[in-house]
Amino acid sequence: MRLGAPIFTEYQTPEAWAQAVRDKGYAAAYCPVKAGAPPSEIKAYGEAAAKHDIVIAEVGVWNNPLAPDPGEKKKALAHCCAQLRLADEIGARCCVNIAGSKNKERWDGPHPDNFAQETFEEIVASVRHIIDTVRPKRTYYTLEPMAWAIPDTADSYLELIRAVDRDRFAVHLDIVNVIRTPREHYQNAALIGEWFGTLGPHIRSCHAKDTVLEARFTSHTGEAVPGKGRLDYGALLRHIEALDPDMPLMIEHLTTEAEYDAAARYIRDAAAREGIGLK
Repeated sequence: MRLGAPIFTEYQTPEAWAQAVRDKGYAAAYCPVKAGAPPSEIKAYGEAAAKHDIVIAEVGVWNNPLAPDPGEKKKALAHCCAQLRLADEIGARCCVNIAGSKNKERWDGPHPDNFAQETFEEIVASVRHIIDTVRPKRTYYTLEPMAWAIPDTADSYLELIRAVDRDRFAVHLDIVNVIRTPREHYQNAALIGEWFGTLGPHIRSCHAKDTVLEARFTSHTGEAVPGKGRLDYGALLRHIEALDPDMPLMIEHLTTEAEYDAAARYIRDAAAREGIGLK
């Protein structure tokens, strides 16, 4: 499979970017340009990625297509379309966002209406709108699952895929996001197997984090640097490799280059123990 992470090296050209990715030992990368970049620049970065055998794993959106304010919702959907268009132009594996939230204070926050049937139908409509507006040919629009919003389980994601009914709708998997209970925290290999067993052919890219359980009177799971928690990386890597040896696994949410380097070392060591090669 392909490991990737953010690049801290400054670059001015597509060739310098691609070389920086390869210098870190990565064969996958986050998209290096933003929507609205000149078509020639987008093309040049896509060609540099292909030349150096780098897969652009994802183009992120990270906004709220379910925003309660109509003006904010309209802006969010327009940005979703722009980012999906960029992903298609540059040849990324996917464009990724969350489904959204009914929370008025926080764009990705919890809210009781996040699980309402009306919200499910609104998600279906928004995903269809985004895909039908852009009509991507090379990439996929995906949602990252969340513990407090649809899709929050493998079955709910499969239900959503069937309801959306668009070939270019797929899955971005961050397994740490859906670890919600102490049982799932300690037995996460079973949860990993469930997600891959239910959604495997639809998964386009994965995030790499780790899971920690805080000792409180009510359960609270959080994320950590890979290797600092209890995520069964052996299970995760085996499932990814069996599904698609070209799958990107992207490290995220760390602060420093040293943290990313340590996370990459841990994942490479875990892969070596499983006899799995990383590009």
